[in-house]
Amino acid sequence: MIGQSRTDAVSESPRASESIGSSSALSLDDIYHLLQTQRRRDVLRYLRTADDRVRLRELAEQVAAWEQETTVDNLSSDERQRVYISLYQSHLPKLDNHGIVDYDKDRGWVEPTPRAEQLHPYLEPPSASQSPDRWPRRYAGAIVCCGLGLAAVTAGFGPSAGLVGAWVVLVAFAIVTSAHAWSTGAFDRYLTN
Repeated sequence: MIGQSRTDAVSESPRASESIGSSSALSLDDIYHLLQTQRRRDVLRYLRTADDRVRLRELAEQVAAWEQETTVDNLSSDERQRVYISLYQSHLPKLDNHGIVDYDKDRGWVEPTPRAEQLHPYLEPPSASQSPDRWPRRYAGAIVCCGLGLAAVTAGFGPSAGLVGAWVVLVAFAIVTSAHAWSTGAFDRYLTN
């Protein structure tokens, strides 16, 4: 269920995440607002792969490297500093205020909260080569199999009724589409709304 929308309040304390229940759902407006900038999406991707809390400097360097499409070792001091300052002053406090991360500004630590998992379905993988989408290939496979089946029916091999071939195509695509929807959690989202 989608929760009530919260707006960013200037007077909200940096530790506001402590008062936000981790099970409370973010509204779609909040989700889109939080994910509107590439830097915040990169922060969440990095934290998703981290085992524990991370140092702000380490996080800023990796985000800067992704932005510059280079390695951390090849970053200039200015590139590191620009990202560090924007994370320190803007992006991490915003994520902390919404209960997505625990951000200890004084010690320079950042840690995702359980609430961050609500944003994971909205994050695309960092690059297509790291996590290829297999669904287009599965649909293509279903098309090829159905095409071969229909060709066999047309050539006289197998059942001669055209209706049987149509049902085979329909069932094949229903299976692939259902598997796709199940794997992406679309059924869960549909049933809970």
